Amino acid sequence: MELTKKNLILAIETSCDETSAAVVEEGKEILSNIISSQIDLHKLYGGVVPEIASRKHIEKINYVIEEALEKADKKLEDMDAIAVTYGPGLVGALLVGVASAKAIAYGLNKPLVGVHHIEGHINANYIENKDLKPPFMCLVVSGGHSHLVLVKDYGTYEIIGKTRDDAVGEAFDKVARAIGLGYPGGPKIDKLAQEGNAKAIDFPRSYLEEGSYDFSFSGIKSAVLNYLNQCKMKELSINVADISASFQDSVVEVLVNKAIQATKDYKMDQLALAGGVAANSHLRKKLAQTCKENNIKMYYPSLEYCTDNAAMIGVAAYYDYKKGVRHSYNLNAVPNLKIGQNK
Repeated sequence: MELTKKNLILAIETSCDETSAAVVEEGKEILSNIISSQIDLHKLYGGVVPEIASRKHIEKINYVIEEALEKADKKLEDMDAIAVTYGPGLVGALLVGVASAKAIAYGLNKPLVGVHHIEGHINANYIENKDLKPPFMCLVVSGGHSHLVLVKDYGTYEIIGKTRDDAVGEAFDKVARAIGLGYPGGPKIDKLAQEGNAKAIDFPRSYLEEGSYDFSFSGIKSAVLNYLNQCKMKELSINVADISASFQDSVVEVLVNKAIQATKDYKMDQLALAGGVAANSHLRKKLAQTCKENNIKMYYPSLEYCTDNAAMIGVAAYYDYKKGVRHSYNLNAVPNLKIGQNK
């Protein structure tokens, strides 16, 4: 079965705490992208509670799909394929989306395409950047992932660097919790850092061994905790804005330098940014500035497509489908799915 000339894909995303459905046409035209966020609920607990997230997905999924179809002015029967995130992520949350997608695909006898969540984030760059084409380097930064990915072709990826401990978003959340900002930590630190002095505290920069493209953020997190403990022991005042700015500057410096170095080493002239932390204003500004200095063209999604959303899943599914990727009704959630395993 081939896609029709309109190439309509219904995409579903439930990997963490956003219930999302989208209708994507021709791989880049987003007819609808509905997101139901649970952030306000999980704020009460200081982070995402997996069981609560799963239950909320069950409550919201049908309504979100219906709204996505209504906004796109389409019916389920109009779809050429059904796409869904099946990993990585929270297993209970993933199962809700996978079960819904399989039921729709089976009921309509439509093709089913399982999508890797991080590949979705990378593909979000194609939505608004119509001139972006592989090959290019991509810095993927989110709550659960910190990757440097060489995008060789549509749907073809090579991981050349990744975190060895905490993901960058995880480090933001843990530091935010330690200084009393709460959840979600990334946006709160980003906002408060604008009032602080990024050079006030000399937090460490972890580059690991020479030539490594990997990341490590557990050290900077520990350094912040040690600084706070020393201030308390010595009864010194704590400037939360300065801590936020100094911590953020340390993390961003490492991300930018490694991303630029990898782009140059692999002789790429395009660098894309993806993932929830791609919304960080300091990272965007610093990376754009450094790319300009090195004659590298930079791409990044708008804020709507940085956080988890189904539109990016629909785009990734489009390119996988064109390459012949299909999944059976035995498709299951794979919480630790590796990039490329879904092909």
